[in-house]
This record gives sequence, structure tokens and C-alpha cells, in this order.
Amino acid sequence: MDTVPRSPNGFLSSLSESDFGLIRPYLRTIDLAADSVLIETDEMLKRTYMPHKGVISLVVRLARGVCVQIAMVGRGSIYGAFAGLGEAPTLNSAVVLVPGVASTIEVEALRTAAGQSPTLRAMLIRHGLAVYAQIQQTAGCNAAHTVESRLARCLLHTRDLSGSNKIALTQEAMAQMIGARRNSVSLVAHTLQQANFIHYSRGHIEIINADGLIRTACECYATVKAQYAGLLSCQEAGG
Repeated sequence: MDTVPRSPNGFLSSLSESDFGLIRPYLRTIDLAADSVLIETDEMLKRTYMPHKGVISLVVRLARGVCVQIAMVGRGSIYGAFAGLGEAPTLNSAVVLVPGVASTIEVEALRTAAGQSPTLRAMLIRHGLAVYAQIQQTAGCNAAHTVESRLARCLLHTRDLSGSNKIALTQEAMAQMIGARRNSVSLVAHTLQQANFIHYSRGHIEIINADGLIRTACECYATVKAQYAGLLSCQEAGG
């Protein structure tokens, strides 16, 4: 059995000793390989994921191969929280956006534990709602805000979730993140680089002026952070 540290993931570190004890025997540590598909739409989720490092992207697949990101999960939360409360097919696909490491547990084991603990169920609900709130905000953001402000928001959010200013992201991945065309993303990334907010080269981005990105980002960056802070008040907001 792998030894699972609690501190790298916000969901795990937020649990009481008794709640953590219910799931600890069933936790395993796995690598999150870049671009790996954790689940496709309409499949039954068999495992939940709690990243220590890395970012999981929740995407909707549209016709003609178009994919649009609707939310991200990183080191502060859990992917599949609602699956721990009851069985239902997934409404989106989940893909590893930024590689890393995660704790994982089979859904059946998590449901059994949640059935024994009202506080664990409450924590799963709060984390599930935090992701749902992000999905709602993303829908409004993609409809109302500029490509530049959306890209700035997503880069900042990815930084918060991954814990690093250096992020491996292709133009295709960024286009998927904000629901825009690749040529638009290329132009905006060049603009942000010219402003000395980021350095971008061959699928790698380094944020070198976070304050500048924050000024460029739309209101949704601060809104999502505030929503996380409200729902997950015992943890650091943002991821």
C-alpha cells in the first residue's frame, strides 16, 4: 500500500482525522500523464482524483472534434466529488492539462466512507459545488469577455492550481481553455509577451508579471477565487 501524504492536496488536508481514516486504506498515488484521458462523457466514473501536482481539465466535446474547457481541478480540490454521493454518468470528459501526481480512490470505496460520515458527505458537496460554480462562471465569461482577458484569467487560474509560474501549454490547449480559435490565441499570447507579462516559447509559458496579468484578466478570475474561498473556507482559495 502506498503511503499517501495529506498535505499536497487541499481536499485531503481538510478532512478530519476520523474522515481521513475512513478513506486512507483505499488511497493510491498515481502519475497524471499529460493529455491522458481520465474519463469520457456518459461513462460511469470509477475513480476520483485528488491532485498533489498537475491540473485536470473538464471539457465538453462538440461536433467536428471541437473541445471547450468548462472547469479545472488542481491541488486544492477533487475531481469526481459528486460521484462519491451517488451513481450517475459523467456530463463531461476529463483530461490531464498539466502533468503531475494525484491520490486516487475507487468511487465505491468513497461512497461507502461517505455513507458513514455526514462531515465527509458535506465536504464532498462543498467541493462539488465549487467546481459547479466555476462551470457557471466560465459559461458567462466565454460569452461576455475578450479573448485577451479570458486567456489572462485562465493562465492565472492554471498557475494557482498547479502552484507554478511555468506551465506547459500548447496553442491548441489554450484555445480549448477559453473557447477561441488558435490564431486568436496566438495573437493574444504575442500581445501578452510584448507587454512582458509572460514568456511563451514552443508550448511553454512562464508568467513573469502576475500583477500585469491580473490587471488584464476579466472579473471572473477574482470571482472564482472568492467563490472557492466561500465554499472551501477552511482552505486556501483558488484551487
